[in-house]
Amino acid sequence: MFRHHKPNRPTRNRLLFLCLSGALLVGCQGDQHQAALEEYLARLARTLDTAMPEVTRFAAPVPPRTGEIRLDFPPSTIDSLDFLALTGCALQVTIGKRNSSLGRMAADSQRLLLELEYLRLAPECIAHQRRLGREELASSLETAWRDKREQLPARIFNATLGGSEYRRFWRRSVSPGDYPAATGSQVITALEAINDLTQQWLAGDYRADNLAFEILLGEVATGDGGALLEGLALQGAWLSAADGLLEERVARGPLCAPGIRHEAADILPTVVRRFFVGGVQPYAAALGRRRHELIPPMVELETLLEPVLPPAFRAWQQERNAALEQLAAAPRRQVDQLKTILAPCGGFPIPNQTK
Repeated sequence: MFRHHKPNRPTRNRLLFLCLSGALLVGCQGDQHQAALEEYLARLARTLDTAMPEVTRFAAPVPPRTGEIRLDFPPSTIDSLDFLALTGCALQVTIGKRNSSLGRMAADSQRLLLELEYLRLAPECIAHQRRLGREELASSLETAWRDKREQLPARIFNATLGGSEYRRFWRRSVSPGDYPAATGSQVITALEAINDLTQQWLAGDYRADNLAFEILLGEVATGDGGALLEGLALQGAWLSAADGLLEERVARGPLCAPGIRHEAADILPTVVRRFFVGGVQPYAAALGRRRHELIPPMVELETLLEPVLPPAFRAWQQERNAALEQLAAAPRRQVDQLKTILAPCGGFPIPNQTK
């Protein structure tokens, strides 16, 4: 879904009018970034004697609902096992919890923790049953252990990437005027810790701190993936409009040619220095830094669980990655456009602060 508006020439009441009409892309109160982008585009249009272009809002890809991507599992050989038969095994309590009504209705994160507990405790119980000559019971427990080890990546997916906390990470928004300055390192630390646990579990070390894991998931749910996309979309919308404006002016002919030097050739460098380098690029640089901090640990977990990612998740992942790449490149494309239009006039050194 896209929303369009076509700004008029700057006036004292422009921001108030846009707020009241609902045309601002990410809100009005305290949004100095929105104001800087609009001011730059307005100055650019005035300097190049070009009409203000239409600004098109980018709709960020919406992550699939948890029910659309949850992975299912066949019945286990221990689903109907009488846990009383495991007297003398610590595994008895685990199976009792797992097969209880609460266990069957447990959240995917709790289900994962129960499966990890089974993987950790089962080998000792299997050996104990064999010492007692209970080969059939031991075989059932061992078959279940192999199945659970094979299903572990899918269980981790359901509890993390496929869970509600990770979906909220991509849907949550913060005040645009404070982003990304108001962010911290807690969510990044949580993402990295979950990645470490995933590697540990997949390597065969099934130890887990139940409370600590739930706290990490809760921290992920407060993350700013959605706010990052929102900020990049805001920036990308206005800079895309600026790209179109510059392309239109270039198509009308160069600012400078033998015997010709338009007045704009002397004004434009000042506009670029003051309103793009001084006004827009600091925000672009801050978004770039946050993207390089926030996205890699998310991609790392997706890579670890790549073999089990369901089709709906993969489709959204590809769309999201393409959007991030396209939107993050918006400042660089603007720099290229500015260099193109200023090249016939001797050029102008424009720093690229967004790498």
